[in-house]
Amino acid sequence: MKEKISAILKTLPEKPGVYLMRDIDGKIIYVGKAKRLKRRVSSYFRHVHASPRLRKLVQLIEDISTIRTETEAEALIVEAKLIRRYSPFFNVELKMSDKYPYVKITNEDYPRIEITRRKANDGAVYLGPFVDAGNIRNLMRLAERYFPLRICRSKISPNKKKRPCVEYSLGHSMGACAGLCSQSEYKERVADLILLFDGKQPELIERLRERMNQSARKLKFEEAARYRDTIRAVWRLSRQKISSALQEDLDNETWKVLNRLQELLGLKVLAWRIDAFDISHTSGHDTYGCCVVFEQGRPSPNLYRRFKIRSLAEGEIDDFASMYETVKRRYAHVMDNSEPAPQLALIDGGPGQLEYALRAIHDLGYDIPMIALAEREELIFLPGRAEPLRLGRDDPALQLLQRLRDEVHRYAITTHRNARDKRMRHSRLDDIPGIGRKKAAELLVKFGGAGKIAGLSPEELMTVPGIGEKLAVKILEELRKN
Repeated sequence: MKEKISAILKTLPEKPGVYLMRDIDGKIIYVGKAKRLKRRVSSYFRHVHASPRLRKLVQLIEDISTIRTETEAEALIVEAKLIRRYSPFFNVELKMSDKYPYVKITNEDYPRIEITRRKANDGAVYLGPFVDAGNIRNLMRLAERYFPLRICRSKISPNKKKRPCVEYSLGHSMGACAGLCSQSEYKERVADLILLFDGKQPELIERLRERMNQSARKLKFEEAARYRDTIRAVWRLSRQKISSALQEDLDNETWKVLNRLQELLGLKVLAWRIDAFDISHTSGHDTYGCCVVFEQGRPSPNLYRRFKIRSLAEGEIDDFASMYETVKRRYAHVMDNSEPAPQLALIDGGPGQLEYALRAIHDLGYDIPMIALAEREELIFLPGRAEPLRLGRDDPALQLLQRLRDEVHRYAITTHRNARDKRMRHSRLDDIPGIGRKKAAELLVKFGGAGKIAGLSPEELMTVPGIGEKLAVKILEELRKN
């Protein structure tokens, strides 16, 4: 066995992923996937193969690189994309091809939902691919029950005089053909479905919760109960963990950049998925730690996470402690398999922030390559290295890290500002039981701030519709406590 290959084999993890074998010219000659990279790749060199083709392959291998994936299913998808991109000589056939299905939302005024194995350039929305047949069946059952679209293929011309089909009576249709729903209502249902099949349950549930609250305020309790049941059903459904970035074709330039980054940082595997961290606050108030995720060199917003810092008192400033808490909470989720694992983490800051981030993963018993990027001089700090790495401003590896840093900085600032604005909009009236937003708004518009309202009499408060003597007294008691 060649000395270089032997050294590479020792560094491979017993984790799922894809391996790429190159010849002396650096050309990719074979791409494969493995449930355990170390075991699978090492097997090529353990004995003499009976197949002349395999013997020739092993003779030509001069270098091996790997891409770590979260699951074997992800490895299947990545393997297929790389084979299609590079057409390696020793890959006789593309085993995966297009056998995994997509969910298709048709390009019509009143779209339909279909399962297909081919993506076409027809203006439709394609979600997937879905590598788990059980997963897509569960999603379809939930869609049919709670988010049904029409199943007929005829062109719809809504007519309120028309009798709706039997599917409407069974609750499997919105009755668009009979004019029982508007096009905007129908498209809202389509948007819900896209979030469902795209694995964006939190966003979907937030939309449903807002509608449930609106229905309850309008005393439409049956409608509110349906939204409640839908929310529960969505939560019960486990999220598909195939990332959106893996659905796109692999970009050649991105591949080169990731390879350069691996070489510069001495990474054991290609940084297919990268986390980036930043902290944002105003004088210690509304402090948030944020994490953004890039996959295949591109943002994956559905994997972004934000953490309200709990370890500091309001007004206390400690960016190091905030970074420690953010990193620790982030990778606690990775360790319990509720979040996908990255191959590299980037800290926005210098050696201090990096030290506390490393301390966090050490205290968790976790391990991940971690670096920091200092903004002014764009210096890259690596653990255990006294001197930072300085790259040219035109270096594509530095530019990728800058994009990560700028994105997490933007996300952290946006998160902090939203929290601050929400706090500033909050009134002490909002905390008084029996006062809804409508009554609170009417009081504030008529009398001004909570301080002014506290100096009024019950009779003055009772001039606002819906506020009787008992509630007026209660409001004044609560506002005068402090």
